Amino acid sequence: MTIPTSKVGQLLTLLDRSGLPQELDQLLANRPGPKGIRPRVVLAGLLLSAYYIGRATIADAWRCLHYSLEPRARSWLGVADRPPTGPHERIASSRRLYRALDAITTVLDPVRHDRRSRLPLRHADFHIALWNTPESRTAADRLQRLANQLVLATVHMAQQRGHLRGWNGDVGVDATSIPVTAHPDSSWRDTASVEITAGWHAKGGSGEKTFGYSATLAIAAHHRDSSDDPHKAYPQLCLGFELDTPTVRTGPTAVNVLTQLAELGLPTGILAADRAYTGCSASTFQTPVRKLGYRLALDYKAKERGRQGSWQGAPLVDGSLLCPLTPAPLIHATTGADDDTVRAPSDELIGKIEAREPYHFKLKQGPDARGAIRLQCPASGPSPSVNCARRDRLRPRTPTTMPARVVDLSEPRTGTTHTAARPTIHIPQAEHFAPPPLKTLPEVCCAGSITVPADAEAADWRVAKYRQDVHYLHTSWINTYRPIRSHNEGANGRFKSGGLDIGNPKHRPVPGQVAQALLLAVMLTIANLTVLETWLIERDGPDELTDADFDSTGPLPPHSAPPVTRNAPTGRPPPPRFR
Repeated sequence: MTIPTSKVGQLLTLLDRSGLPQELDQLLANRPGPKGIRPRVVLAGLLLSAYYIGRATIADAWRCLHYSLEPRARSWLGVADRPPTGPHERIASSRRLYRALDAITTVLDPVRHDRRSRLPLRHADFHIALWNTPESRTAADRLQRLANQLVLATVHMAQQRGHLRGWNGDVGVDATSIPVTAHPDSSWRDTASVEITAGWHAKGGSGEKTFGYSATLAIAAHHRDSSDDPHKAYPQLCLGFELDTPTVRTGPTAVNVLTQLAELGLPTGILAADRAYTGCSASTFQTPVRKLGYRLALDYKAKERGRQGSWQGAPLVDGSLLCPLTPAPLIHATTGADDDTVRAPSDELIGKIEAREPYHFKLKQGPDARGAIRLQCPASGPSPSVNCARRDRLRPRTPTTMPARVVDLSEPRTGTTHTAARPTIHIPQAEHFAPPPLKTLPEVCCAGSITVPADAEAADWRVAKYRQDVHYLHTSWINTYRPIRSHNEGANGRFKSGGLDIGNPKHRPVPGQVAQALLLAVMLTIANLTVLETWLIERDGPDELTDADFDSTGPLPPHSAPPVTRNAPTGRPPPPRFR
């Protein structure tokens, strides 16, 4: 196999612009002994191996570097002009590549130990405890940030070329299993797994368990404003990832991915996540996500449905604040409802969910820099959705003199906005004759509008944990949550199928969380490039060009625009939009 020089140049330019090789060079600068092969060459070989062979292994990278490159590409990487001959020369060149990867994993590993054999359980527990110290967590965060830079380079490239113009900022976050070749701990032999930081990833719903790691993936998605919305034109890229032990840091890993994504200046829309993230502590997931500018669409377990808390007198029902005098049957419509009832709701339940709509507090002001929002009483404002005698008594409307007009009740808008068409709040009978003191009434009734901060857990953790920005089980929630979640599942299936299968442990056999994070970053980068290529071909038609996209000068330095030329040697070119 001969790899086109144009593709080598494209991947090298992407690699250089990620900044990962440069940072690895700085980390390895003070390492004693011979310098060996540079990290840039190792990562380039892994990218070529993943793109053309579907595996991120050193053996395949060695074959690509020494037997598949053209002379100009060899000069870019500093590879010998001729392939190694004889068994001794081949073994020596492959071992140099293995040692180069080992140097990278050594400098990034927070707790280095022998990964070639099983450790006794007590020794493994000691190393795991070291992984959780503040110094090790700082080093682990650096590892995840560096690995994610490679994936974000493809996102930044798509952003620069305008491919994300049709994306409104919606994101789906989910954790997918990353199996490993190592066996789990053996209580019979009293030995730990070679992957000491791995664990059991349980797939929600089926109960199926996989031994390995959990990768938190952020996928570009979109919601539908209505059931007949047109298709949005954008590539569904992986916007970032983080690899960690299953169920240990579910919320913080998602926040870390979104924080790095925010540095690109991309829009922020609705973030949808499954019940694993709803169960996170608000301080580790919901609050930081709101402060980043995202609105939340969540799902609940059976015991979490119905009334969940209150804020300044307004009850929190299924993630939304309602009028304090909302009828009890509407408040408790979903209390105790199981998953089957929610997935296939009856006509009675659908009617109660729709009947809640007028009683919901209305958004008066969107989130500010701190993530706080302003909500307005449903009986207030120029377009109230309910009639409330308490509101008219506490905050009388300014009378206006308007000419008499004829109301046409046959018009749909008139029929819904007319006073007689709005629900009427039923206040207690005694309040009509003896109005109670203001201090005995809910704060929301006296103020008319309230501020809900992003960090509401200081006053009521339930509000910060369960509140969401879409009315649960309403048509708007169905058109928001389900499409984004389906994009998540579709991306997971796409990344775990075909020639490039991130779920196949034999495609990334090097042990250790450090190596697994780097190899997974390489595979997700190639997966993003494949998604971009497929999307561009579907949008613009197949590429008919046969000339390469890089001239004789080779890859450019980071943050430089690649030149356009049609005089390079022929070969398989990248798509035209990658120029």
